Parts: sequence; C-alpha cells; structure tokens
Amino acid sequence: MLITGGAGFIGSYLAERLLPDNEVVTIFDNFSRDAIAASDVIGHPRLRIIRGDILDAEAVQDAVAGHDVVFHCAAIAGIDTVGRSPVTTLKVNVMGSINVLDAAAAQDDVRRVVCFSTSEVYGRRANRVKEDADASVGPPGEPRWTYAAGKLAEEHLASAYHIEHGLPTVVLRPFNVYGPRQVGEGAVRSFILRALSGQPVEIRGDGSAVRAWTFITDMVEGACLAVSVPGAIGGHFNIGNPNGSITVADLAAKVVLLSSSSSKVVFVPATGVDVAERIPDIAKASQVLGFAPRVDLDEGISLTIKALQSQS
Repeated sequence: MLITGGAGFIGSYLAERLLPDNEVVTIFDNFSRDAIAASDVIGHPRLRIIRGDILDAEAVQDAVAGHDVVFHCAAIAGIDTVGRSPVTTLKVNVMGSINVLDAAAAQDDVRRVVCFSTSEVYGRRANRVKEDADASVGPPGEPRWTYAAGKLAEEHLASAYHIEHGLPTVVLRPFNVYGPRQVGEGAVRSFILRALSGQPVEIRGDGSAVRAWTFITDMVEGACLAVSVPGAIGGHFNIGNPNGSITVADLAAKVVLLSSSSSKVVFVPATGVDVAERIPDIAKASQVLGFAPRVDLDEGISLTIKALQSQS
C-alpha cells in the first residue's frame, strides 16, 4: 500500500495502522511536515520511505508502480499556510492529484485509490450536511477558498477518472481531525499547547463558530473501511463525529479545564473569512462503510493533552 503525504499527521497514523497486516507500506512525501518522526514506525522493516515531490509526475509514477492501494493524503492545508502560498496550494492540490490519478490509472491492478478532500467544500455553513449537498466555494481572492477550490477540483478529478477510466476511486471528506502528533495549525493542538504553557488561549473572532471534532483514529478507521468495502467505489463520504460538535469558545474552555490550566481564554480579531458551522451527516458513511466514530471529545482531548505533555 502507498500513502502519499505519508509523513504527515493522518498519513503517519495510516502507516501505523496498515503495517501489521501488510507486507510493505510505502510512504511518498517531501517531509515538509514530519509527524511520522514521532511515531513508532520509523525503522519498521516493512516500512518503505520515498522522498519525493507530488508535483514530480515521473517520481509519482515510480512510487505508485507495484501498489494495489493508494491513499492520496499529500496536500497543502492550514489557513495560514494557504494564505502564504496560494499558488503552491493550487498546484499541489490539483496538479499533484492529477499526477497520482494518472499514475494509478496507468496500472493494471490498482484496486482502490482513496482521495482525501475536506469539509471546506461545503462553504460557509454546513450543518448536518449530506454528501449530495451543493458544494460552495467562496469568491477568488480569499485564501481559505483557494484550498477549498483545489480540493473540490480533486474530487471532480477522482470522479472523472472513475467514470472515464474505470479507476476505483473513493473520496473522503474529513471534518476537523485532531489528536496526538498533529502538526500545523489545528485549533485543538494550538489551544492545548497554550494551556499547558500557561499562555492565554487565543480565539480568532467571537468564538461562536461550531466545529465537529474527529479523533485521528476514527479518521483512519474510515479510510481503512473505504478500501475494504466494495460499495465504496465511486462514492464520496463525510468522515467525522457529529457528537463532537462544539463552539470554538466552548472548545477553548474545555481544553483549559481538561489541562488543569490557569490560562485565560481571550478573543483576538479574526483574519479572513470564518465558517459558521461545520457538522457532518455521516449516515451514508455509516450505511455504506459501516463507519462509526468511537472516541468522544473529552477522551480525545485528554489523550492529546497527555501526548503533548510527554513531549514537553
């Protein structure tokens, strides 16, 4: 099995999950984010690491060769990162996806390509939203929508390759994944690090935005089901935990409480466009994949706090 972006947060957990049951797990990554270094799989005899750029079509083709399953996690994400590099974001998320799909379509024995999209394709408001709801990307010029537009293009590409070339693709739309070893700009990680250090926990805006938080192991379970269930092919699935829904302000307060921290929650001006609600309907994932999130928010935050405490 091949994981593009396998050194990243989700990719590293996928590698951990897959290694016990597979002869070889290959990760293809440029290591711009390196979550796998903190995992237990580095040095595993069945882990193969290929350093490469998803924009290098020849390198991607070589990496995909010989693999029957491809998890396409490689992407540029994070509001601040996207804001700094919108051109690279679009190139990586669109052209990189084309490279992966082209390489997979050129193989005779690929049985699944799982593409990781985002709940951002639902636009500003997504309350218990279903997969067949209209996608909504905001106007050009706002960095947040650069990321969403690139990921929506990836979804259309995955469907097009399935329709035109018979490539067995599956698209997953993750909702706010968090957990130990997260890298980048996730709110849970940021809040916990500030709480553990006694710094003010900063909220951009008024904190009224609602998110449904999904623990990393539940996300990985959804990805594995997308490979094992025949009926997943050609489908798009929300992967999230509706029961983990909470306002950003309440999330910050919960993190402070569970961290036993004396940090204050403070509000700072918002930068850019925010999204009011991000809550999935997971009925389709439940019915078709058998997906059911298992880790509730308090447990997931506590596990993440414990992991970050051990690193300090």
